[in-house]
Amino acid sequence: MIDFALQRYALLALASAALFGAATPALKPIAAAMHPMLLAGLLYLGSFLGLVAARSFRRTGEARLQRRDLPMLAGAIVAGGLVAPVLLVWGLSGLAASAASLLLAAEAVLTMLLAAMLFREPVANRIWLAAALMLAAAGLLGWTPGVSIPVSPHALAVLGACLLWGLDNNLTSRISLADPYAIAMWKGLVAGSVNTAVGLALAPGIPGASWLAALAVGALGYGASLVLYVLALRHLGAARTAAHFGTAPFFGALLAIALLGEPLTPVLAAAFALAAAGTWLALTEQHGHEHEHETMEHEHRHVHDEHHQHAHRGDEGAEPHSHPHRHAPVRHRHAHFPDLHHRHRH
Repeated sequence: MIDFALQRYALLALASAALFGAATPALKPIAAAMHPMLLAGLLYLGSFLGLVAARSFRRTGEARLQRRDLPMLAGAIVAGGLVAPVLLVWGLSGLAASAASLLLAAEAVLTMLLAAMLFREPVANRIWLAAALMLAAAGLLGWTPGVSIPVSPHALAVLGACLLWGLDNNLTSRISLADPYAIAMWKGLVAGSVNTAVGLALAPGIPGASWLAALAVGALGYGASLVLYVLALRHLGAARTAAHFGTAPFFGALLAIALLGEPLTPVLAAAFALAAAGTWLALTEQHGHEHEHETMEHEHRHVHDEHHQHAHRGDEGAEPHSHPHRHAPVRHRHAHFPDLHHRHRH
């Protein structure tokens, strides 16, 4: 059974995957109209512009990015926003689409490997199995008979892009208590400006309807999706969020069937079955044991639950609110995931 009190934040990761997956069929009519680097830049710029508009209508109550967050933010922007798209675009230029799809499915697994090996995030066996099912499903989805993945610089470039996005996901997880709008806006502004400038240098073009379409898709498929992804990272950790985000290609395939008239084949149905099994494994995970919280001081949006029992000055405002606060040492038992309040040994 799904424990929705525990797994409610997984729905944010799935919503993020749905928006990102929907971007692919939405871009199909305009993808041939502009250089790939220019398209990538416009998507990121659309993300930035959409979030600026959305944030102006929302009282966030979120913690501001702190000076100590800047190295992680800069690393995430450089790895995932600047270098990875360049590697991907160059890698795709020398690969069949089916081979590239198989390679891109590695992002979730690489995110989990980095989370476990580099950042010491605990990953349960069922989450590894869920990721394996997602990888198999994505591979089946992109598989074409007779097509193999060549060992070439282009293939290594695509895998390098996946590895950098995995690093981006883990670095972003470390600052996910800060305002997710601010994190996504900085990524959109920097990556969008740089990639758009490079794209225009490579293939000068005149703004038109396809530019507006790219900006609109970027606002939802990249901007809104990234905000939801950061919120999921905050509560689930990098590995579990990546496992859920692995469903993105299947949301895209569903829309392609519904809106573009693409056929529902037996291979596609089998891929959906594998993806559904992986999602079920991740959603039905139960993780609870006695654990100890050490003294911690930080700032983030919160309510006064069992982890947040602290004094106030009186000017913090209504809950949920954000202000610097201190966690006293406590030892207790409850269901939890490896969020930033639960980085304990197992």
